[in-house]
Amino acid sequence: MSKTSKCILDCVFYIVIYLAIQLVVTLLMSIGWQVSQGHTLSQAVVACAHGAVDLQSGKLQAGIAVLSSLLTIVLFAALKWSPVRRDYLQSKPWVSLIWVVLLTLGTILPSEFMVEKLNLQMPATAEQMFQAIMAQPWGYAAIGILAPLAEEMVFRGGLLRQLLNLTGSSRHWLAIVISALVFGVLHLNFAQGVHAFIIGLLLGWMYYRTGSIVPGVAFHWVNNSVAYAMFHFMPQMADGKLIDLFHGSTRSMTAGLFFSFCILLPSLYQLALRLKRGDSDKM
Repeated sequence: MSKTSKCILDCVFYIVIYLAIQLVVTLLMSIGWQVSQGHTLSQAVVACAHGAVDLQSGKLQAGIAVLSSLLTIVLFAALKWSPVRRDYLQSKPWVSLIWVVLLTLGTILPSEFMVEKLNLQMPATAEQMFQAIMAQPWGYAAIGILAPLAEEMVFRGGLLRQLLNLTGSSRHWLAIVISALVFGVLHLNFAQGVHAFIIGLLLGWMYYRTGSIVPGVAFHWVNNSVAYAMFHFMPQMADGKLIDLFHGSTRSMTAGLFFSFCILLPSLYQLALRLKRGDSDKM
């Protein structure tokens, strides 16, 4: 088998495994959920087969998210589909990671503004599912910790790593774009998909520069943590617009967007200087 064929098959295999884990965990936990509600095993299987399980249950969805992420992390690490190495962290890239955090914070308002201007709406079922997960005591573990690590291991440590082996450094942007596109498509709705594609370009660029998923995990963690915090401390924003965050003031919203770019652009510049493959963060 040629190198090209092997890389392509590996990429397809990673995505199939990622989706299969979610499907199998959803099925098994749905059956378990039905049994816990007093149904017999046969009744639970029939209910799942006919789609009669309430998948909007926060406890069920949080459990599915936690278990599927854990299985993904363990499998991809144990089988070295996403190699786990310490060389990047051993280079003590703490200043770079601070800039990653700032970059993430700088993208939040512009990203929301773009989604609103493009009139992209997350499906109500998806919105309800995320809110149900975040309302659970272990919702943060699912959304803020495990999901970022699992997704970075699959889409950057697995998929993008193989694509970069295929394209080489001369065409690295092609690999980054493809991985970001797959990342967006697998969010399964247009609103999240567009956002995930754009964020995926940044995550892919950071992985290419460092050969590590650590910057991407940090970015992903901050992004999801902010969403979790907003849900709990500003619940009125769940169905609101960006301008509502600024009490209806267009001037304040514009100032907020300007300030975001004042964080975002210097962060990009600093990361372009600092992100290196396992090198010491001297700057």
